[in-house]
Amino acid sequence: MIVEAGGVTVKSDERVIGLGRQQPRQRHRSAAYLLLTGAVALLLGTNAVTGLALYFAPEINGLMRKDNSALSHAYEQRITELRLEVDRLHSRQYAQMGDMNLQMHELVQQQEVLSEQHEYVRALTDMARDMGIASPQTPTDPVITGSIAPQPHLSGSDTVALAASISTMQHETRMALVSLSDAATLSTNEILDGLRGVGLEPQVAETGIGGPFIPARGSGESIIDEANAVADALARYHSAKTALLAAPIRIPVPGSGVLSSGFGNRKDPFLNRTAFHSGIDFRVTTGTPVFAAAGGKVVFAGTNGGYGKMVEIDHGNGLTTRYAHMSQIGVTAGQSILGGQRVGLSGSTGRSTGPHLHFEVRRGGSAIDPSRFIATGRTLSSHL
Repeated sequence: MIVEAGGVTVKSDERVIGLGRQQPRQRHRSAAYLLLTGAVALLLGTNAVTGLALYFAPEINGLMRKDNSALSHAYEQRITELRLEVDRLHSRQYAQMGDMNLQMHELVQQQEVLSEQHEYVRALTDMARDMGIASPQTPTDPVITGSIAPQPHLSGSDTVALAASISTMQHETRMALVSLSDAATLSTNEILDGLRGVGLEPQVAETGIGGPFIPARGSGESIIDEANAVADALARYHSAKTALLAAPIRIPVPGSGVLSSGFGNRKDPFLNRTAFHSGIDFRVTTGTPVFAAAGGKVVFAGTNGGYGKMVEIDHGNGLTTRYAHMSQIGVTAGQSILGGQRVGLSGSTGRSTGPHLHFEVRRGGSAIDPSRFIATGRTLSSHL
């Protein structure tokens, strides 16, 4: 539509007119939006203020503090319980470590005692070996590891194992000592039985007890009792062996003599009638070495009638031996000699029909059968 106004023609559009009519309505809508937004903001602000007021209100604040205090107290209670549990665990660990340290200290002391005892055992073993006594068992050398300091990393099973090892070692050593004592006792009894068979009774203390060895119940770890028993047995054996070495039981011509004439009545080779033969004769060639049947002191060395060149030795306990018809004498009167030491050479001097050695054993000046001594010497040769 065209409108003329004041000589100006204006073209009007209905949409423009319609738009112009709509502007007031839009303005009302914007105002309402702003009013609504403000109300919401005012409501939120009011709620915030109300919340702060409630929070800082004495009643509400006290209630919240009460809940927080209860929760905090529960946590503190739990923490205290955990700390007590940790302390108990630490105390138990410290107690266990203390027990282990005490056990290790006791083990160290046991090892020190075992080392001292072993020196005694070693001395007894060496003594027995020097005497010629061999035990079926040998005392175990203790494994001395030096100073054992308590180790935190060692467990209870370690200390138990070490204690068991020491106990086993002591038990084996004890059994070895008993075996050594038994060996010495058996040897002593064997010697005494042999000497008694030829009428000798050495002065050796008799104990009169015996039986298999069973460790005492509840006994301590000391092996001194068994070691002392070994010492006593060795002392008895030493006495018996001393008597044995003084007994004329060695063959005067070992390995080369053949018995040609025994002790007692026989036909005299010169008179061809019965006569008493006071010794035994060994058929040997002239110049065969003649040895002392036992240790002693030479009381005669020279020519003695029908004995020819003769040596007589006093062995103590009223026993003497004579070696006759020798071609050469190698000792002098008053000389001390050992058993098995050479006294001269065989021959055929004096009243003799040929080279041989006449050997006599006398007790209290009376001749006794030497063959019994020679037989005993063969039986006890391992102790000579």
